[in-house]
Amino acid sequence: MKQFRNIVGGVILIATMLVSNSCTDLLVEKPQSVIAPTAFTTPSGLLAGISGVYNNIRGQYGTEGFTVAQMAGTDEYLEGNGSSSYHRLFTYNGITAGDFSGGFSWYSDINALNGILKLGPTTPGLDSATLKAYLGQAQFLRAFLYFYLVQTYGNIPLHTDFITVPSQADAPAPPNDIYKVIVQDLNHAINNLPNTPTAPFLGKAATVGAAKWLLSKVYLTRGWLNNDPNDFTLAYNTAADLIAKATTYGLGLQTDYADAFNPANDYGKETIFVSDHSNDPKYDYFLTGTAQAGGLGINVTPWLGLSNLVSNVGVESKLDPTKIVADPSSIGPPVYNPMGFVSSGKLLVNRDIQFGRPFGRIRPNISYLLNQAFADRANDSRYWKTFQVVWLENAGSGGGGNSTLNGVYSGPGVQGTRGTLQCGVDTAIWFSDYEVPGAPQSKGSWPFKGIIATPNMQYGNLYPYMKKYADPSRPNQNDPSTRPFVIARFSEVYLIAAEAAFKGGGTMQQAADMLNVVRQRAAYRTGKAYAPGGAFGTALPATMVGDPYPAGITLGTAQAAVTITSAQVTLDFILDERTREFYGEAMRWLDLVRTKSLISRVKTWNAAQAGTLIQPTHVLRPIPLDQMLLVTVGPGYPQNPGY
Repeated sequence: MKQFRNIVGGVILIATMLVSNSCTDLLVEKPQSVIAPTAFTTPSGLLAGISGVYNNIRGQYGTEGFTVAQMAGTDEYLEGNGSSSYHRLFTYNGITAGDFSGGFSWYSDINALNGILKLGPTTPGLDSATLKAYLGQAQFLRAFLYFYLVQTYGNIPLHTDFITVPSQADAPAPPNDIYKVIVQDLNHAINNLPNTPTAPFLGKAATVGAAKWLLSKVYLTRGWLNNDPNDFTLAYNTAADLIAKATTYGLGLQTDYADAFNPANDYGKETIFVSDHSNDPKYDYFLTGTAQAGGLGINVTPWLGLSNLVSNVGVESKLDPTKIVADPSSIGPPVYNPMGFVSSGKLLVNRDIQFGRPFGRIRPNISYLLNQAFADRANDSRYWKTFQVVWLENAGSGGGGNSTLNGVYSGPGVQGTRGTLQCGVDTAIWFSDYEVPGAPQSKGSWPFKGIIATPNMQYGNLYPYMKKYADPSRPNQNDPSTRPFVIARFSEVYLIAAEAAFKGGGTMQQAADMLNVVRQRAAYRTGKAYAPGGAFGTALPATMVGDPYPAGITLGTAQAAVTITSAQVTLDFILDERTREFYGEAMRWLDLVRTKSLISRVKTWNAAQAGTLIQPTHVLRPIPLDQMLLVTVGPGYPQNPGY
């Protein structure tokens, strides 16, 4: 919706001010900031209200805390060495209501949307087409916000009236009542929204396709909640209808999985719905070169999960045998903590626009990824297209470390006992996907100019980079991203249909067919290396890391190898497939909660960090502390069990 934001930029800040209170925020006695009904009695006021909601969605999606919370404490992710702020989320050790204060802030937006839906039809000066578009946006957005809240907290309030008088009373509604409103809103939105984005709601704002994607996922989630076969059928049929009519909505799959994450395709056919980000200074979200560390509207996704290479890995790094640790996330003994590397100090990687700013809050669970989810790295290309496993020398002859440089590097790099690396040519660090004899300094008898980090060396501060969100357009290496945060991709529609069919909404063959569309796309290789500059450098031929096709494998043989039968469809297979397709896309915690798999999957694949402390209560987040404290009239607001 980047284009929309530019059109209505002058009213976004007004809208944010107008919707700054909600049914929960109104509990604070600040009547001077209550939304007046006159706010939505003009076309510009209605547009400002919708714009303000989009603005507040941007205040969450792509930001540090919100994004980490969607991924921490799952099978896919482990705590990185830089994640002290989120330790409780990764371990489930002592999560409190205070950790989620502000979690009901979207009720301010829901209240604004209630006002738009109530007053929009009587607002003078609106033609029928414009009114229809505004109502469709409001219906979709209210459903979207309620769906997130009910999945995350369970026992939430339901407010569909426009609140203009402060109250200090509030109570939760039955989740099925929430879902009823969500379904009604989305069905109305499907009737009101356009098939493709139209002014002023351009980019990837809500459309019929987005509403059908969300409705299919709502049916699927409610089906799991109630074990209702009818909902699974509705989920499958809605998703299948969207797939059948994809071209009508301007949607479809990219031929190459990697192209779904090319910045040029952020608004392409595979993208259904996004949260936009901007470098326009009027929004106060992007201040070039100021090293913003986060906050509302700050898209830090390029930094999250980025290993601190600029401080920890030198050309002569050797393993310190005294630092052997027992880490069940590893592939097999021995296991080394890279903080125990003994280095000459000649560091290999500089911080620059491409190499970025390491926010080591979250790291890949290497054991699960290599042993299970991405076990087939020969026929399925998604591991190579998800992770950056090779970093080229860019530090210069002095071994630059933390110095901040931008631009193209050339000429000699760091000199070691095994040779001098060439900037932009030679491999400084290779994260191998298998154990390499002689690592970290050799591959067998072959001296390696840089450092080889095998799976058993990939630990708290050293791991491959999830590169889907990389943003080469940033002006400065410390700047956040202005790429949109993609909330929904078209490939998920196939996996929603597959999961619904597996649960009884279709046949097992239909489930396999839907999965195979996505899997066969994953077999596609471009024939180029997936690393900086498109090459692994003279020190490491591309074929050594399985890209392009290994010997004897073609597109046809790869597609045949990844094609599954109906007998192979299980819930665990579907969840592994969602990892292969959506790793790093901030949906894993909710995926595991929806499928009632959070506890079992964490105990199986994340036993050391989270498996001993996770409890059934953790399938919901605690009701935010500020909500609990502000309800002072009538019964107190009940906390979720176990908190």
